Amino acid sequence: MNPFSVTIVVLVIAAAGFFIVNGRNQFDVPKGATERLAEKQLKTSEGTAKDTQKSPMNTTEEKNISSDRRTHVRDVLITDEVKHSIPLNEILSGGPPKDGIPSVDSPKFVSADDARDFLSDADIGLGLTIHGVSRFYPYKILVWHEIVNDTVGGTPALVTYCPLCATGIVFDRRVRGEVQEFGVSGKLWKSNLLMYNRAPNGADESLWSQVLGEAVLGEHTGEKLTILRSDTVRFDDWKKEHSNTQVLSTDTGAARSYGRDPYGNYYMDDSVSFGATFNDTRLHPKALVLGIEVDGVFKAYHIDAIPVGESSDTFNGETITITKSKAGEIGMSIGGESLSAVRGFWFSWLAVHPETQLFK
Repeated sequence: MNPFSVTIVVLVIAAAGFFIVNGRNQFDVPKGATERLAEKQLKTSEGTAKDTQKSPMNTTEEKNISSDRRTHVRDVLITDEVKHSIPLNEILSGGPPKDGIPSVDSPKFVSADDARDFLSDADIGLGLTIHGVSRFYPYKILVWHEIVNDTVGGTPALVTYCPLCATGIVFDRRVRGEVQEFGVSGKLWKSNLLMYNRAPNGADESLWSQVLGEAVLGEHTGEKLTILRSDTVRFDDWKKEHSNTQVLSTDTGAARSYGRDPYGNYYMDDSVSFGATFNDTRLHPKALVLGIEVDGVFKAYHIDAIPVGESSDTFNGETITITKSKAGEIGMSIGGESLSAVRGFWFSWLAVHPETQLFK
């Protein structure tokens, strides 16, 4: 492990404080001979995933959810009767054990005015609006927890942030129609957060890649979480557009120094680690991009290259309409339907989608 990796491991361990939420403090990765799932089983598995990944929703709720053009299907492998879609030797420990970084499972909120006690106008976070309910999740809190299990406007929301990849993504946390609670597994893939769905029986828990938004190990392998529209914005810009916003409180039940970022200057340097590599010259590894998938083809949009106002791009035979507000809120759509997008560092998107196109 290089010195940079050691430094980040120490920082992550310090951030975690080694909280243990349940009895098992490690997420077990199977060992043994690996083979591709039999063709008949694979078809059944893929069919089940496609049929069950969308949870029951009413008409009003559907308007708040992006159309999902993510059709790419990864090969499913099996090791010791456990399904997975990523090489097991690429699943690395981030330092803390399972739930060592504690998710926020009973989030509390304060008004924008009361949030001034711990937030400055320049602080960055995830902004989310569902059914008229607006919430802001400061990164200075998320960096210590990475996951918030919330319900917003009646929709079960999974608010996630991976500090190593700057990927802030919100999902619907229903799987096969059932609301799930998610935690931090302590594992990483390509430097990115691997989440897990909590279950009474450990055999029913799966690892989920945050950047892919899908299960990559366990019984749910191949199933995708529905992405909910959110924006990474400054607090000042968000509250100007959403004056009644609720803000995630520092009252999380965990003793944390929310005024300090344990990752220091990591966000600006050119280092990558934990299984991710970078040999691209088009952008700085930590340039911020929006990544999309349209019918199995991938493209990233450099945030700074997207002009304020409305613009368009042609991609995979579709016209992508892009809107960007002065506050930095970016919407993408095809034929009037909102399009799911993943925001994060360029190296992270490139690591899992090496054939991606780039708009810059």
